[in-house]
Amino acid sequence: MRIAILADIHGNLPALEAVVRDFSRRGVDGVVNLGDSVSGPLMPLETARFLMAQDWTHVAGNHERQLLSPGAEPRGPSDEYAHAHLTSAELAWLASLRPTLRFSRDVVLCHGTPRSDAEYFLETVEPAQVRAATRAEVDERLGKVDAELIACGHTHTPRSVRASTGQLIVNPGSVGLPAYDDIVPYPHVIETGSPDARYAIVERLKGEWVAELISVPYPFEIMIKLAEKHGRLEWAHALATGYMP
Repeated sequence: MRIAILADIHGNLPALEAVVRDFSRRGVDGVVNLGDSVSGPLMPLETARFLMAQDWTHVAGNHERQLLSPGAEPRGPSDEYAHAHLTSAELAWLASLRPTLRFSRDVVLCHGTPRSDAEYFLETVEPAQVRAATRAEVDERLGKVDAELIACGHTHTPRSVRASTGQLIVNPGSVGLPAYDDIVPYPHVIETGSPDARYAIVERLKGEWVAELISVPYPFEIMIKLAEKHGRLEWAHALATGYMP
């Protein structure tokens, strides 16, 4: 079985289309999307409708939750833009998605970790840096999940890690947003250093799961202009370079 893993599309339809062309050329048996699909100042409606038309497995990311239920705080500008441009049909589809899902006996899908859509799985944020999570941290975040393969997103950072149990945890990186900043739990930036769209293909070979992390170029100039048009210059810089300004 060969599975294409996508995450963190963030309304970047041209990047998504480039990824689809690439895995269609390579050949896969299934596709999973790990959430944060539409939030951002780009093409939320068109991206949602594209995804709804696919025979894929989808989970919800933290931005789906925030977009649908802003809670005590107002929506951020990315969630607000997406919410304002979706119809009731797309919002209902997003509301039907779960943050964690058992894809098969061997495979569990989540956005952040199995216990939280907002927790970093393979990275740890400290006051002065973002670093790779230790094996002990990965094991603790894995909890009692017994699947051989766990697919996660959220950090936009392509990475493949083995837990101490031998279980494989794969983050495919972000299809649509190669850099961002956040203030939780401490101010930090995530930067991939490339404007390329990212995804992964996992495959079971001789009883073991193996992963390939893939970087795909796409015509990002129109997305830069769209971000600039909507007043999101930090997005434009991230899309163009893979770095935050």
